[in-house]
Amino acid sequence: MKPKALQPGDTIGIVAPSSPAEPEQIELALQIFANFGYRVKLGRSVNQRNGYLAGSDTLRAEDINRMFADPSVKAVFCLRGGYGATRMLDLIDYEIIRQNPKIFVGYSDITAIHLAIQKRTGLVTFHGPMVIELAKQSDSLSWSALFRHLTNPCPLGRYPGQREIFQYTVTGGTATGPLVGGNLSLLASTTGTPYEVETAGKILFIEEVGEEPYRLDRMLTQLRSAGKLQEANGILFTDCSDCEAEEEEKSLTIQEVLYDIIQPLGVPSYYGLKAGHCIPNLTLPIGVNARLNATEGWLEIAEGGVEPLIE
Repeated sequence: MKPKALQPGDTIGIVAPSSPAEPEQIELALQIFANFGYRVKLGRSVNQRNGYLAGSDTLRAEDINRMFADPSVKAVFCLRGGYGATRMLDLIDYEIIRQNPKIFVGYSDITAIHLAIQKRTGLVTFHGPMVIELAKQSDSLSWSALFRHLTNPCPLGRYPGQREIFQYTVTGGTATGPLVGGNLSLLASTTGTPYEVETAGKILFIEEVGEEPYRLDRMLTQLRSAGKLQEANGILFTDCSDCEAEEEEKSLTIQEVLYDIIQPLGVPSYYGLKAGHCIPNLTLPIGVNARLNATEGWLEIAEGGVEPLIE
């Protein structure tokens, strides 16, 4: 199931399913949305703060439910990540989402909601930049790629490799299948729950930030023990930001961790697409068909993520 394409003048609903943000950042981001030509409707959670949460679990879930039920709202953007999305998954009304399919955008902690929506409704959602990133940095490639996905029903095509910078093959080969995945911490912590990722026959993408190699090792080992890695047709590791060891001489590198855990599985995989906690943050539409070439290092989005508008 795909949402309708976004067009200029549409209303974007802003929700805060995880942590709060500073008011001045919110104001700046909203002005930039207006400059893009979109109206904005704020959820109540956007201006709430309850410790490290943007309001109570009930309030944050109700915001999502209201935005999907509101006929004036054409897309739902998350304010930021942080923590809190997993706490309210049982409070989201997935029947409302199923009856009112709309664009849903976010990443990081929002991975939990992507997984739940995919599992309960089959709606294509978008792993991409969030509202506060507009206030922090307005990287043009990140936002042009996102709105290309949201406004054009035609396949985006290939995200080319950047081997001269940081990219490398873990296990060579090619793969096809629907895209699934997100933040590694959330993929690991939801394993064994009703919202765990389904990887069989799919291309699994994984991103992370601020985790040392031994923590990446632990979470990947958990996914491997649960059968999630070996069931995938292909695995794409995006740019894991700020994940180097504090004491490098006492640690494996990220590359060594991936070789140890992934290579024996024989699943085509490579490291280095710029998506997630990095610049640019390229959008990955969850649920659409894609092609991965781990030997050459590229990902092709083979299917559009939105339905065309019908007048």
